[in-house]
Amino acid sequence: MTARAEKRSAPRAPQASRHRAREAAVQMLYQWEVGLLAMFDVHQTFWSHDDETDDPLGAELREFAVGLADGVVSTVADLDPIIAEAAEHWRIERMNILDRLILRLAVYEFLHRPDTHAKIIINEALELARSFSGDESVRFINGILDGIRRKLERE
Repeated sequence: MTARAEKRSAPRAPQASRHRAREAAVQMLYQWEVGLLAMFDVHQTFWSHDDETDDPLGAELREFAVGLADGVVSTVADLDPIIAEAAEHWRIERMNILDRLILRLAVYEFLHRPDTHAKIIINEALELARSFSGDESVRFINGILDGIRRKLERE
C-alpha cells in the first residue's frame, strides 16, 4: 500500500472535532497576528491553556490544528493575493482581523487540503465566522470564498 493510500484509508476524526481543531487554528493565528509572536511561542502558550480546559483536544486533532495554523503562516504571502483579488473594493489589511484569518484558513485548505470537499471548507469557515464574528461577516466570507472556489474550480 502506498503512503497516499494509507493516508486515505486512515480513520478521520469526526467533523465536530475537526471543527474544534479549526477553532483552535483560528485562535492560534489570532495570537500570531495580534501578538506578533513566533508560531513556536504561540503553540507553547495555546496548548498549555488547552490542557487546563475540561475537554482538551486529543493528539490527532492538535496535529490537525497545528498543521492548519502553521500552513497558513508559511503560505500567507500566497494566500493574501488570492483573497485580495476576490474581495473587490477591500484591501486585505482593512478587513476585520478574524474575517481575514478565517479567509486565510479556508483558502489554505482549498489549496493544500484536496481531501476536504470545498463545501465543507466553506461551511466550516461560515461556522467560524458565526462563532467569532457576526452575520455580516458570514455573508462577506461566504461571497469571497464562493468566488475563490469557482476560480480554483474546487467542488
